[in-house]
Amino acid sequence: MTTKMKTTLLLASLVISTFAATAAELPKLMLPAGVGVNIHFTRGRERDLDMIAAAGFKFIRMDFTWESIERKKGVYDWSAYDELTKNLARRGLRAYYILDYSNPLYEEKKGVASPQHPESVAAFARWAAAAAKHFQGRHVVWEIWNEPNISFWKPAPDANQYATLALATMKAIRAADPQATIFAPGTSGLPWPFLESLFKSGALEFLDGVSVHPYRTPKAPETAAKDFQKLRELIARYMPPRRREPVAIISGEWGYATDVKGVSLETQARFIVRQQLANLMCGVPISIWYDWKNDGNDPNDREHNFGTVSMDLTPKPAYVAIKTLTHELAGFAIRYRLPAEGTNDFVLVLTNAAGGTKLAAWTLGESHAINLPLPAAAAREISVVDGGGQAGAVETKDGSVTLSISGMPSYVTLGRAKLR
Repeated sequence: MTTKMKTTLLLASLVISTFAATAAELPKLMLPAGVGVNIHFTRGRERDLDMIAAAGFKFIRMDFTWESIERKKGVYDWSAYDELTKNLARRGLRAYYILDYSNPLYEEKKGVASPQHPESVAAFARWAAAAAKHFQGRHVVWEIWNEPNISFWKPAPDANQYATLALATMKAIRAADPQATIFAPGTSGLPWPFLESLFKSGALEFLDGVSVHPYRTPKAPETAAKDFQKLRELIARYMPPRRREPVAIISGEWGYATDVKGVSLETQARFIVRQQLANLMCGVPISIWYDWKNDGNDPNDREHNFGTVSMDLTPKPAYVAIKTLTHELAGFAIRYRLPAEGTNDFVLVLTNAAGGTKLAAWTLGESHAINLPLPAAAAREISVVDGGGQAGAVETKDGSVTLSISGMPSYVTLGRAKLR
């Protein structure tokens, strides 16, 4: 190897090492900065995007399919994603693209095998690096694959094969754009052996976020807290010593379907907002709801019923609920949870940069009244909005302020009132 080649390799290595631990372009733990939703389109759909923006979503997760972009070896057609990225930026939305799936140019048969041979792994990494370079400066989040621990990795899930692809791709992206934001592995659920295998490979040196899909129907969103804590401990166990910044946990995809065997429309509405609030309590900066709109009209098909709106864009209660959340708590961050009479009651205290204070209150149990730690006179100064955006009421009783809470969060504006 020549001296020049050695110098080139050393510089490339230094670039990767230097920027592998830099602070990622992640949103603050503030509403609605990390509120996201999954879509299934690239071109057009202006009305969809307008409604998405109006609801307060800030991240758009979408497949970034290798096969559709590289139809001839080494030739990349970015036009569909250029259009989508531009349309998102016009509305203040940020792209969260999933680098995914195989390409028949490099695997013998379409859909039969994921990139697992040296040629296809190298080609995938080159394509990912070219994408990062092309979209550099446009604040795109790059996620490496979608649910590689289940059938999306073909012919069968293989943690070692995925880790090989992920590492090659991360390094290539870092070399192309050292400031890129990279997530992986986007697993279905939290498969602990699969995740640990990835971390053992050294992936945490290059990742900004560990993305997981914590689906748990019919369990409520709050039940994910223990899983997030366990994942945080696993990340800490394998964290490279030279990293200067932590690796975030990302809720990359998670929803509740309203098919006949799923949850009700009302429960979906409750869970979409509680998912965001519960995840923020756990320090999760980005939470992607699956899905933007129903994929069909069959009430018996689970995949047709994850949307916040119907196929014709008629809002479901979930759309109204998320819009109310992002409007009422815009600019607010969770400070702490108030002690409650029962562990099923949640009363979160949120503040903003202007010194304002709000509460978000709900229960996992039956609807009931709770007493707030406010002076009775504060009832004249506070206001309440329910999860559907309608004005609520508070009452004074026995020298305290009483609020009725249910499974749908209510939002309390304190005005000049101060917590005791």
